[in-house]
Amino acid sequence: MDSPLDELDRRILNVLQENAAITNADLAQLVHVSAPTCLRRVKALRDGGIIERQVAIVAPDKVGARLTAIVEITLDVQAAERMAEFETLVAQESAVLQCYRVSPGPDFVLVVQVADMPAYHALAHRLFTSHANVRNVKAYFSTFRAKFDTRIAV
Repeated sequence: MDSPLDELDRRILNVLQENAAITNADLAQLVHVSAPTCLRRVKALRDGGIIERQVAIVAPDKVGARLTAIVEITLDVQAAERMAEFETLVAQESAVLQCYRVSPGPDFVLVVQVADMPAYHALAHRLFTSHANVRNVKAYFSTFRAKFDTRIAV
């Protein structure tokens, strides 16, 4: 399938993925178009859902969230409504940064960011041990983050 993006869209996206706080004038200059054209293109990328949102990426250790856990969850019952119920539960938990349905293997993989091990245990109790449909939990704790990026090659 061909991408709906042209070369200008790709240049814009590549710059914005590095620095979403750049001014429209500076962005336009970097991608070699007029400021009004650039503004129109960025709006179209937002309206089309290609740019989902623009955020600040916070250093976890600078705000007291020093423990990263990658957690595998297997549910007892995998019916669609039970999967959706679990997704709704974890979506409400701010410490859960990402939640993926996966296959094969566990039903879900979560990326969790908390202050420390007691905070993880409290989260595990809230989300996993007190939830009747959770059959198995396997957690991996990061000892070092070798790479973290939010950039997608376009």
